[in-house]
Amino acid sequence: MAESVERYFKMISIARRSRPGARVWRPNADIYNTSDGWIVKVDLAGVTADDLEITIQGRTLILSGCRRDTFFGKGVVYHQLEITYSRFEKTLVFPCSIEGASVLRDYRDGLLILHLRGEENCEEGQNPESRSQKPE
Repeated sequence: MAESVERYFKMISIARRSRPGARVWRPNADIYNTSDGWIVKVDLAGVTADDLEITIQGRTLILSGCRRDTFFGKGVVYHQLEITYSRFEKTLVFPCSIEGASVLRDYRDGLLILHLRGEENCEEGQNPESRSQKPE
């Protein structure tokens, strides 16, 4: 028992030495294929438009930015923190190129909703999370 308690305190001291800003948060996302393109929903509660960057490269959509804690200030001491406030990055790979797609964005109820519309047609039956390369 004493060994397990000692091991626990060693783990706490290691965690305290790590830089809090170095932790990257990866938000959850859903991808839907529609007749006119793709819909991507990303769980980004508390992220402002100014703290969000969207990049498209070939078949890859990269969302990055930062969720900041705005409820702090002089005289405020936290009691419990469970929400991750840090940099985030989410990389989504599609079965075909989305490079020329137009991007319409909506933010509702903490979800970023992207409509990617383009002229590219993807092959039927491919999973959007597939990481295999298509022959060129």
